[in-house]
Amino acid sequence: MFNIVLVEPEIPQNTGNIARTCAATGAVLHLVGPLGFSLEDKYLKRAGLDYWHLVDVKYYDNYRQFEGKNPDAVMFFLTTKAKKCYTDVNYNPGCYLVFGRETAGLPSDILSAHWESCLRIPMVDDARSLNLSNSVAIVVYEALRQNGFRGLKIQGPSKK
Repeated sequence: MFNIVLVEPEIPQNTGNIARTCAATGAVLHLVGPLGFSLEDKYLKRAGLDYWHLVDVKYYDNYRQFEGKNPDAVMFFLTTKAKKCYTDVNYNPGCYLVFGRETAGLPSDILSAHWESCLRIPMVDDARSLNLSNSVAIVVYEALRQNGFRGLKIQGPSKK
């Protein structure tokens, strides 16, 4: 199992899509405030479809509270500013994949405090960033691939 951490997410549809990814992969979703939307938002609920009961969601008022409640967490921080590629590290079950706001990414103080654990997804020079929910899916599936997709159903039904 992996942990997906969203620091100050702003767009409810992205968070809903990420919740659905967490439901499908068994990842725990950590929402670090302040959030840019209400947890009752209809777009958040709609994007997560009927998967919410499958998601273990943990809430924090701010990043300091998140760190305080997860002091021994092995964390990787995703940012366009990193030099290291997300495929250059080994992901062990239980690690935390930390993502920032859609418009600004992770705060600079978090990045500077954890620079050696910062990773990026390769893109062309002219692209500013990928969609947050796409970024989460890319990285969590790499972590799952490295671990043999443990706990996930790999094969569909056979054709008759």
